[in-house]
Amino acid sequence: MIHIEGISKSYKIAKRQTGLKQAVKALFYREHTTIEALKDISFSINQGEIVGYIGPNGAGKSTTIKIMSGILVPDTGTCQIMGCTPWKERTKYVQHIGVVFGQRSQLWWDVPVMDSFELLKDIYKVPHQEYQTTLKLLIETLELQEIMNSPVRQLSLGQRMRCEIAASLIHSPEILFLDEPTIGLDAVSKIAVRQFIKTINQEKGVTVILTTHDMNDIEALADRVILIGKGSVFYDGHLEALRKRFGTRKTITVDYSQNTSPISTPAGTELLSWSPERLVLRVETDQTRTSNVITELSQQVDLTDVAIETQPIEDIIVQLYKEYQI
Repeated sequence: MIHIEGISKSYKIAKRQTGLKQAVKALFYREHTTIEALKDISFSINQGEIVGYIGPNGAGKSTTIKIMSGILVPDTGTCQIMGCTPWKERTKYVQHIGVVFGQRSQLWWDVPVMDSFELLKDIYKVPHQEYQTTLKLLIETLELQEIMNSPVRQLSLGQRMRCEIAASLIHSPEILFLDEPTIGLDAVSKIAVRQFIKTINQEKGVTVILTTHDMNDIEALADRVILIGKGSVFYDGHLEALRKRFGTRKTITVDYSQNTSPISTPAGTELLSWSPERLVLRVETDQTRTSNVITELSQQVDLTDVAIETQPIEDIIVQLYKEYQI
């Protein structure tokens, strides 16, 4: 469905130094520096995938999304999405995509949400019956009933973001580009948005490309991640493969009947904390099994409860960043 080959994009930025003399000089002569936002980016995405497109600030994520949505034209390379070149066949192409930029709005600020939806319906020439069916699904799933007649400027950030996602789906696109869709949202709104993205992917087969700094979004939604840094793709693979590669640590919290005798920590573990009623260990799963650790501890104390936590996804991604020095 999506095939990108050798995409590069650079920007010229004017240099400006402080001081009156430099300001006067800049009126007649400006020095520029070139920033390579993307360098020979290549990847393919199949229909129905949810792909997490991740990387640090300034890595080139938003530039890639803008090229894929037809907003920017690359310097070199090819981009074929559903048989279209986004920036060349924009009118035909935009009928098939939805785009949500977390810091940009496609809703009209001073009119009710419903009026914005009606305008988008006319812009995309959505048949009335199809529009009514889609609108009903969006309102129910994203819980928009109480805010449909409110002006956009009166909405909270969480309410507006749910409306932005609904607006991007009015014309039933086959691909959805999400750039920081949960930025600034509270926990309840984040869960609602994530669940909705899962629903449209599973029930309608919508392909989703998600860029975000919230690794919980990636973990909840994406099976595959593409890591970009310094304008280049460093990693493209399944999230589970990353866990096997970097997520070898687990934390075991053991509660037991009060015990003041010394406890021998099993091999392949590190003691994080101890008290007469609780022990917390870090386990290197590539050296020993958690089941073996629990068995060995049960032979020393009377266990009452055991909790096992896997390594947070943020830690795994940080390790990936360090490996590629980005």
